[in-house]
Amino acid sequence: MLILFFLTILIAFYLFHPHLNILAVKKVLGITLFVELFYLIGHYMSGWPFPTPVVILQILIVVATGVAIGVLFSRIWPLPDKKGFERIARTLLIMIPALGIGIGMQLLLQGQYATQALYLIFALSAWLGSGHFIRETAQS
Repeated sequence: MLILFFLTILIAFYLFHPHLNILAVKKVLGITLFVELFYLIGHYMSGWPFPTPVVILQILIVVATGVAIGVLFSRIWPLPDKKGFERIARTLLIMIPALGIGIGMQLLLQGQYATQALYLIFALSAWLGSGHFIRETAQS
């Protein structure tokens, strides 16, 4: 029941928020597909638990929430076009809270005995979503 609640809130959020456009949805589906393939290969090669439809929905919810937070963070602090200390500080400021929020989401969705590392998936998707907006510098 909690999964359906999260799923409906995320769908509404993606439909009505102006910055969560088709590129963000493509990013969500791509990351989800990659993670699902990772767990399928892990099932056949290492004996991990097979991803059930509930686990697939949990991964989709975690990735969609992570990308949404990353896009909103990117809107507040766009990615600088040049490499440097600002990118490192920006990455730390998105990843540390994302790991904490991801642990909370993992406890909500899978409980104490988790079978997937949802907190890491959340942090990865937040980091990948934070590259949505790039700051443009004026050419002289």
